[in-house]
Amino acid sequence: MDASPFLQSKLFSLGVIPFLIFLARVLDVSLGTIRIISVTRGRKFLASFLGFFEIMVWLMAIGQIMRNLSNPLYYIAFGLGFAAGNYVGVFIEEKMALGTVILRLITKQNISELIEFLQSQGYGITTLDGQGATGPVKVMYTLVQRRDLPWLTETIQRFNPGVFFSVEEVRTASKGTFPGTRHSPPSLFTRLFRTWRKGK
Repeated sequence: MDASPFLQSKLFSLGVIPFLIFLARVLDVSLGTIRIISVTRGRKFLASFLGFFEIMVWLMAIGQIMRNLSNPLYYIAFGLGFAAGNYVGVFIEEKMALGTVILRLITKQNISELIEFLQSQGYGITTLDGQGATGPVKVMYTLVQRRDLPWLTETIQRFNPGVFFSVEEVRTASKGTFPGTRHSPPSLFTRLFRTWRKGK
């Protein structure tokens, strides 16, 4: 069956191609977002791997634009794909939960039970005595994997409701005390890697 009439039709040029441009742009911007986040966290091999596919998809999308400079629909699809790609990229990165963070807790409450519980779960805890605006406070630091952060913040609120805490990204860390990953399911990246290994 000859497909050339369809490829030359208005449906293909005004419907299929803009949609493919949109999808390609979503894909390449998503990869770019994850790549940039990987670079900031020192994951150079993952960033390089994603960068290759990002630029290949971008070249395919921009190639269609350059061949159809007079069609504004292609520009709209390109722009919408860029906007959607940023959202999708951040969403995927959040699900992958890469990296390590420092959780800092500052409170006037008694956190001895919380500290004892976290230490029993394998977390390394550092505590300091500080002076806040309203008097003496206790400062607690712990280094955790991002994928465990939801569980940890929920635990803190359960032991000390309303306590103040903040989270900061960590690029590199060594010789820390980390628990196992029993508190949360494996990340998206880990699950994909395991599936790939099983298929080999």
